[in-house]
Amino acid sequence: MDAYSVPSQDSIAASEAPKTQPLGPPEANRHRLPDERPAITHHFAVGGHEGYLTVGLYPNGQPGEIFIRMAKEGSTIAGLMECFGTVVSVSLQHGVPLRVLCDKLSHTRFEPSGWTGSAELGYAKSIMDYLFRWLELRFLSGTQLALFSASGNYGSVGADPSKVVPISSQGFEAGDAPACRSCGALMSPNGNCYVCRNCGGTSGCS
Repeated sequence: MDAYSVPSQDSIAASEAPKTQPLGPPEANRHRLPDERPAITHHFAVGGHEGYLTVGLYPNGQPGEIFIRMAKEGSTIAGLMECFGTVVSVSLQHGVPLRVLCDKLSHTRFEPSGWTGSAELGYAKSIMDYLFRWLELRFLSGTQLALFSASGNYGSVGADPSKVVPISSQGFEAGDAPACRSCGALMSPNGNCYVCRNCGGTSGCS
C-alpha cells in the first residue's frame, strides 16, 4: 500500500473496535508455604468413623494446606481424601478465602454422618460438614449453638476458639440436630431423642 493512500473503511473499523474482554478470571499466583512450617493435627470421629486432619499454617497463622487421613478405611476412600486435601491446599495457596470454602462445603449431607462427640459441633451431616465447620470454628470468627442446653443458648467464638462463650437467647433452638428420615426437616430435641415438628416423626424413641 502506498504511504499516502487513504485507509479503507474495514481497517478503520477494525482499529476502532473495542478490545475483547477475557473469558475467564485473571491468572492467580501461587503462594507456597515455607519448607518448615507449623501445623495443627486434629483427631475427629463422625458416626464411628475416625480420622485425622492436619492443617499447615503460614507464618501469620492462616491455613495454607490440609491433609486428611481416615483410620481403617479402604484405599478408595483414602485416595479420595488425599486428592480432596490437595485440591483444598492448592485453592488456599492461590488465594481462595477459607470463608468461601467453608460456606460451600459446610452442611453438605452424605454418609457417613453422626454424632462427633464435640459439644461445639454436635451432629455432623458428613465428614466434609464436620471438617469445614471445625475449620470455621478454629480459624474464622462466627457463632455456634451450644448443644445440650435447654435454654437455647448460642456460643460465640472469641479470641480463644477452643472456648465457647454462651450468649442467652429466648426459646429452644434445634441447632445441629439430625434431619428427619421421612421429610428431611431438622428435628427438635425431645427428652433423650428428637422429634420432627414438620411430620411428627421421631429418631427412634417412642
